[in-house]
Amino acid sequence: MPRPSPLPPARRRRPAALAVTSAVSLAAALLVPSAAPALAHHTPTPSVVTLVGSLQDELGCPGDWQPDCAATALLPVDGRPGVFGATFDVPAGSYETKVALGGSWTENYGAGGAAGGANIGLQAPGGAVTFTYDHATHLLTDDLPDAVGGQQAAHWLSRDVVAWDTAPLADAASFRLYAARDGGLALADGAVTGATSSYPLRRTGDALPADLAATSPHLARLDPLTLPRSTRARVGDLLQGQLLVAALDGAGRVVATSGVQVPRVLDEVYAGAADRRLGLTWQRGHRPRFDLWAPTARSVTLHVYEDGSGGEPLASTTATRNRDGVWTARGPRTWEGRYYLYEVEVFVPETGRVERNLVTDPYSVGLSTNSERSLVVDLDAPALAPEGWDDVAPPRPLRPEELSVWELHVRDFSITDETVPAGHRGTYKAFTDAGSDGMEHLRGLADAGMRAVHLLPVNDIATIEEDASLRREPTCDLAALPPDSPGQQECVLATAGEDGFNWGYDPLHYTVPEGSYSTDPEGATRIREFREMVAALHGTGLGVVQDVVYNHTSSAGQGGENNLDRVVPGYYHRLDPTSGAVETSTCCPNTATEHTMMGKLVVDSLVTLVRTYRLDGIRFDLMGHHPKANILEVRAALDALTVEEDGVDGSSVYLYGEGWDFGEVAGDARFEQATQVNMAGTGIGTFNDRLRDAVRGGGPFDEDPRVQGFASGLLTDPNGAEANGTEEQQRERLLLAQDQVRVGMTGNLRDYRFTDRTGAEVTGADVDYGGSPTGYTADPQEAVTYVEAHDNETLYDALALKLPQGTPMADRVRMQTLALATTAYGQGVSFWHAGGEQLRSKSLDRNSYDSGDWFNVLDHTGTTNGFARGLPPAPDNEDKWPFMQPLLADPALRPTPADIADARAQADALLQVRASTPLFSLGTAERVQQKLSFPGSGAGQAAGVVTLLVDDTVGEDVDPDLGGLVVVLNATPDAVTQEVPRVAGDWELHPVLAGGADEVVKGATADGDVLTVPARTAAVFVAR
Repeated sequence: MPRPSPLPPARRRRPAALAVTSAVSLAAALLVPSAAPALAHHTPTPSVVTLVGSLQDELGCPGDWQPDCAATALLPVDGRPGVFGATFDVPAGSYETKVALGGSWTENYGAGGAAGGANIGLQAPGGAVTFTYDHATHLLTDDLPDAVGGQQAAHWLSRDVVAWDTAPLADAASFRLYAARDGGLALADGAVTGATSSYPLRRTGDALPADLAATSPHLARLDPLTLPRSTRARVGDLLQGQLLVAALDGAGRVVATSGVQVPRVLDEVYAGAADRRLGLTWQRGHRPRFDLWAPTARSVTLHVYEDGSGGEPLASTTATRNRDGVWTARGPRTWEGRYYLYEVEVFVPETGRVERNLVTDPYSVGLSTNSERSLVVDLDAPALAPEGWDDVAPPRPLRPEELSVWELHVRDFSITDETVPAGHRGTYKAFTDAGSDGMEHLRGLADAGMRAVHLLPVNDIATIEEDASLRREPTCDLAALPPDSPGQQECVLATAGEDGFNWGYDPLHYTVPEGSYSTDPEGATRIREFREMVAALHGTGLGVVQDVVYNHTSSAGQGGENNLDRVVPGYYHRLDPTSGAVETSTCCPNTATEHTMMGKLVVDSLVTLVRTYRLDGIRFDLMGHHPKANILEVRAALDALTVEEDGVDGSSVYLYGEGWDFGEVAGDARFEQATQVNMAGTGIGTFNDRLRDAVRGGGPFDEDPRVQGFASGLLTDPNGAEANGTEEQQRERLLLAQDQVRVGMTGNLRDYRFTDRTGAEVTGADVDYGGSPTGYTADPQEAVTYVEAHDNETLYDALALKLPQGTPMADRVRMQTLALATTAYGQGVSFWHAGGEQLRSKSLDRNSYDSGDWFNVLDHTGTTNGFARGLPPAPDNEDKWPFMQPLLADPALRPTPADIADARAQADALLQVRASTPLFSLGTAERVQQKLSFPGSGAGQAAGVVTLLVDDTVGEDVDPDLGGLVVVLNATPDAVTQEVPRVAGDWELHPVLAGGADEVVKGATADGDVLTVPARTAAVFVAR
């Protein structure tokens, strides 16, 4: 059956799901809309919400699956912000539904609230049905009674124990577990029908056993129901079919039922799989071996193909099941260079039947175009090593505190660089074009002191078409449109789902490089070219950090593209404990990294990536959604890698991530999370949003984007916005921000003691950050200090919104430098967004994940910074357009090439000063406390000024060439003086600044203990 024409084109030609039913059922399955691009975190409340599905024709639409049909619109529900609903007269029958936002397929949600998720089945008895969509959870619900097992509120936690909330079941006299090997359980006349076996469950107490409560604390309130010992031998068989728990009254009639979640019992029964080597390996005689963990599967068949698409299998081999749930197949050496798929026969609770799923290998290390098939490839094959691969030495290992990191999107780096050959633009290969403007720019940064490049996700991405000939780019004359026009974003959005741009936070395969960044997405080319990129960056002296996204997948369920859920249904994703719906707090279907085999996948994948590509760092997206234990397992596994055995010193690989605390795991609800506070003492870094917000002002989600901070004019350059409060309120906020900056510049140490704005002696943890501690690290290397990143507005754009509109460009440049100085001149890791050193703008776009090359332009020539390229895309920015339009229309806010050159020179000086002395990387909390202080802090301190002193005459001599240094950050419009005691010889302006291109900073002077610093200037003085 052909797809309805309104459905968006598929990014991936996912292997089909072969139902063990009729051809009619298979044809119906093809009606599932293809997955939408994964959205970055949360989206604004929609203005248009449409119930879409196979029932729209019956409800007055011209046809089915039409997101723009007003007849099935859901309307705002009074008194419930973000909730939409409507009641329709639905004829009796079976239907499939989901919800689409904005009148298109760009943003849609299916089963479990998953972005681009599977269709939701609906069995309508005939009559009125009320549908409700909640934008906070993305769940679409109806008011029909639940079918048998409609909820998944029971949890099989161990061989013996099923947990269920029995408190509401006062009438229950007994409980039973029902199983149906091929599905078909139903409820008729108070009895469960269709079961192939059933077992009594004995209620054994009011609390779970301590060991089970510890591994599943969010279920601790549930009641334990114990299975008879006779079921132990049958657990594996039972887990292969449909399961249902029922409560029965004294007469034996069913009073309640629930489906059963099984991940924890799978972890117990198949615990041995945690020690297995999964995926493709090579045995003696160079024979490939394939191992797939699929414990609930009935059978697994390996199909091998000549090509990456089309054709019949060259060979099909039945895999052998092992006791640990791993299926194994072997083949001849002639399979190298071929492609393969697994055919997994498995019961799928979502569909209620046995399916035959054709899937790629979750442990794939190579793929065909658009991830259609896995590649039989030996990563150690000499042909995949670039010339000199074994001779290219990585940069010397640095202590993490010495790191300065440049966050870069691979496509941004070269897609508009005309000095790169056309066929290399936007690819890994562009990094090998040594004479390009981009590589000249990188070499300049490395020479100045930048130490590593952080690459936004480069693993296999679900939403970028890898065949360049099939992509669509904007065809409008974007440059001809007015600078404040909505026309540019309209044109960009028209092709956003089909162009070559996406940040890539929608992973499909974790351990394979993205094919759209390769000159040839077919076969092993992407592997070799990724290595060539790493070698080129290492050759400039820059380390390589890979941004990884294991916390969610791009889709889930039987209708999704992701293979995990179709290999072991219901295991790899985190589920709501009552409904069984996939949790989507990250943006998309959340993975359950607390489950043994998902956690193992993370560890195994990262070991492979680091060994294969010789990475120097790993950055975890939404690391707080991982268990702390999982990240520490990664640390331990990498520490075991050696240059002699693995080609890389794994102990030198720096780990850091987003330690945010939110969603269903917040507050350690399901496990001890890898959050900011919890990671203290591990040596693993987390992003410091405290300093970011203090420097920029406000937060990422302010209604009024003009809220000011330390480097954006709070009190000292008021912009007149009511959101900033009275003058006295501004002063109080500014002084608090200065304390937050001070703590941030220590490496955000929780126990660092200093005198705060009130005159009290406090620790970093005592300084308030919206009810949380500002300081939370135990060691400076655990703080990744930044003032801009790919998320939210660039620093230039934030300053455009916050500084008074009439602020001269020269002063804007200086405030940009001042903001960057809070990271460059502090302890901990200094993190910069690519282009921040030259005023990069995204035309005020706060979420440019799918805004195309136009809004994400990165110009290495210094001709443009990207400002005033039109109003940014409406989905994430339209509510702020009234603030943005007058700024974009103001030609004075567009920097000239000379302004950009000034910014770059000032930024280079920051890096040079940072790299000139180890006093900016003291290394331990004890040394920071001993040597670092803040003259001028305390009550009566100057507003808009932070002064930092590092005294190297105290304790161990860190820098033999210096007695100490002073940093003065003057964010005010006037020159200031600060009194700082001499620690050795006289203070003098740092030679990099004294001999640099910034004439203003050269006006900073020292007269004994009195330092004078010009307006809007970051100055560093040294004593010898």
